[in-house]
Order: sequence, then C-alpha cells, then structure tokens
Amino acid sequence: MNAFLLGPVAGFVLANSPPPEFNPDTVTPGPAGFVAIFFVAAMVVLLGFDLNRRVRRNTYRAQIKERLAAEMAANAAQDTGGTDAAGAAGSQDTGQQTPGQ
Repeated sequence: MNAFLLGPVAGFVLANSPPPEFNPDTVTPGPAGFVAIFFVAAMVVLLGFDLNRRVRRNTYRAQIKERLAAEMAANAAQDTGGTDAAGAAGSQDTGQQTPGQ
C-alpha cells in the first residue's frame, strides 16, 4: 500500500517547486510578533511568581497547622495528667532533655 502512495506523493512534491526568490518578509513575524511573544513571556513570568507565592503560602499554612496540632496535643497531654503516650514519655526521667523544655 505504501508503494502505491509513494508515486503520486513524490510526483506532487516534485511538481511543486519553491519560488525562485526568497522574501524575508514572508518568514519573519515583525514587530507585532515580537510584541505578542514578549506579552506571552511576561505573562508566563508573572504566573510563575504567582504560583511560587501560592505554594509558599500553602506550605507556611501547613507548617503552622502542624505546630498548632503539636501544641494542642502537648496541652491535652498535660491536662490529662500524662496518661497518654506523649505524657508517659515525658514523665519518665531518663536524664535527657526533650526539645522545647
């Protein structure tokens, strides 16, 4: 099947010869193309900054939530008298200082 299509395609390609002279205006985008590409590049940079800001904000929020959860767990352990695992570990005297004390 490919051999049957090769003849007509080759004939079509050989029959359509390129124009004899080269016109640079037909292949360059000009000032309008430069402005369009500059606009797209500026938007990509601004979107990158926005994405970075949002990811950083989300990371900070997650870190704060983890800290608050740890503080609430520590407060709950102190309120219950150290009956849970965190309170039991803190009540044993091993001679080592735990972080935050």
